[in-house]
Amino acid sequence: MTNNDIFKKLRVAHKLKDTDIVEILALVDFRITKSELSAFFRREDHPNYVECGDQILRNFLNGLIIHLRGPMPKKENNSKDKPSNASKPKSFKPKKTFKKPNKNNEN
Repeated sequence: MTNNDIFKKLRVAHKLKDTDIVEILALVDFRITKSELSAFFRREDHPNYVECGDQILRNFLNGLIIHLRGPMPKKENNSKDKPSNASKPKSFKPKKTFKKPNKNNEN
């Protein structure tokens, strides 16, 4: 199944018009015209057919999430709940080092 097929099926399943898809892509700051969009929905043997790239489909899916769920709420910074050194990354220290058993020294 190609990206074009997925795009077509999502368009039909959500009953989206070209203007709706342009608006959905605008939600993720991706600009596309209606004529560029219609090239994705043509038959493969049509001379103006264009393959839908991964970037366009990814941006459409991200925009569709925002369109259906709404924008992601912003996280509030609660400085009271966090200790003062919470922004500093902790250094990694292994607890123990394990040695592989030597096959020659079996007990």
